[in-house]
Amino acid sequence: MQSSPKTNLAQRKAMLEGRLIELGERLEAIEEELDSHHNPDWSDLAAEREVDEVLEATGMAGLAEIPQIRSALQRIEVGSYGLCVRCGAEIAEERLDVLPWTPFCRICAR
Repeated sequence: MQSSPKTNLAQRKAMLEGRLIELGERLEAIEEELDSHHNPDWSDLAAEREVDEVLEATGMAGLAEIPQIRSALQRIEVGSYGLCVRCGAEIAEERLDVLPWTPFCRICAR
């Protein structure tokens, strides 16, 4: 049974909203973890710093994703979601499955 475009849009909206919540929780956990490191042992502190770099990179990726998701949710609200913001062409469902927040069709994303 194939879902209607409206149902599919509602599913995409719910997924994007869920992803925002997930990112918020992840960023909060990263911040708590980064703030918890106060080890006086130099070797332990060095190991913690390596982990911190990974956490910071993960946090930066999350921070970059949040405005993209919010923009996609705004496009859903105004009825332009799924249309390329550059050329106006329809964005392929397969592309939206992989990058549900993308504002560009495959051609314009190049």
